[in-house]
Amino acid sequence: MTAQNEQSHPYIGMWVTKDGYIRHELLPNGRYDEARGDRKSAYQGRYTIVGDHIEYVDDTGFTADGDFRDSVLYHAGMILYREN
Repeated sequence: MTAQNEQSHPYIGMWVTKDGYIRHELLPNGRYDEARGDRKSAYQGRYTIVGDHIEYVDDTGFTADGDFRDSVLYHAGMILYREN
């Protein structure tokens, strides 16, 4: 994801598990904020997207990745859906 298309990238926005417990907000500035249950900002960090693949690096240095397929985000054993 490059600076010129950050604002309009189709994956920017909120992604949530079916039960709503985990929420990933992909911000247009290349940062993310993850909430878990009632714990807002449980994890924060940066992300990069290349094609349909996302790489996460949280602020403690932990890394993870995922893939977008058919409007669904598959990440670390979780399935997240776009929140409308």
